Amino acid sequence: MPEIAVVILNYNGKKFLDQYLPIVLRHSMEEAKVVVADNASTDDSVDFLRSNFPEVRLIQNFHNGGFSTGYNHALRQIKADYYVLLNSDIEVTANWISPVIALMQSDPNIAACQPKIRAIHQKDHFEYAGAGGGFIDKFGYPFCRGRVFQHLEKDNGQYDDPVEVFWASGACMFVRADLFHQHGGLDDSFFAHMEEIDFCWRLKNKGFKIMYCPQSVVYHVGGGTLPKISSRKTYLNFRNNLSLLYKNLPQKRLYRVIFIRLILDGVASVKFLLEGGLGDFLAVARAHLHFYRKLPLLAMKREKIKPHQVGQMYQKNIVVQHFIKKKTKFTDLDPADFS
Repeated sequence: MPEIAVVILNYNGKKFLDQYLPIVLRHSMEEAKVVVADNASTDDSVDFLRSNFPEVRLIQNFHNGGFSTGYNHALRQIKADYYVLLNSDIEVTANWISPVIALMQSDPNIAACQPKIRAIHQKDHFEYAGAGGGFIDKFGYPFCRGRVFQHLEKDNGQYDDPVEVFWASGACMFVRADLFHQHGGLDDSFFAHMEEIDFCWRLKNKGFKIMYCPQSVVYHVGGGTLPKISSRKTYLNFRNNLSLLYKNLPQKRLYRVIFIRLILDGVASVKFLLEGGLGDFLAVARAHLHFYRKLPLLAMKREKIKPHQVGQMYQKNIVVQHFIKKKTKFTDLDPADFS
């Protein structure tokens, strides 16, 4: 059996640790060690962990570097064959580890994998952050099997096949430890949001596979660190999306896609403004200014990646398909449009 480390990154999440960590321990301790990495929480998470879960290894990060830096710092201190990056607001189930590890062990080319992720408050439906495996369209808009924009499907077994996907959710991502370190881990500059898409895309650029394993099921609260409606979240999503596109797109598509995205982002910002979202409007503007300032650094990162065309990308615009053509389910999309 390979050595597995389940690593929970915590930031002011005592209530989630209290509620879900006992379940993680119950369903994991026979197969994996459990570690909590604390991102300089200002609540009493650390004292709570020390008093109530002395069997759990605690790593203390001395500042809140977000999801990316928090995990990078913690995982450098953990020896294992596989890491499981697990949000503190995840409820795991019995036998959630073995099916994923078995799938990854069956093919050394599988670098990362996610389980089926359902919503904890509506347990028969898929959850936003990962659902049945992640994809992006040709302009970088992410969506999932079971989730297209805000439309969440009921799980009727329609996505019960293990398949190769474009990205695995950072809410619960299994990854080979050696590949995590060899390929630079998560991009520290992302802080939070879309860092797992960037990481998976980099792995795909190196010829590795990202998989979805439906035999493992977990439930996710979602929005545990930032509220679902947040100009900070808008800023991070737009900023990081532009960065991951610039870093990872093949040369022949790069400038056309970036140009179109700049137009589409402008449309989105005007929509925010018309709907009274001044904060979101300004967040998009700030995201673009940051992107322009960081172009030299992004170009250096791009040179190291040496991007090329990879598989499982949706070759149409999911915005048009969803909002104009009214396609609400992943199964509404033509499989021939993924390549």
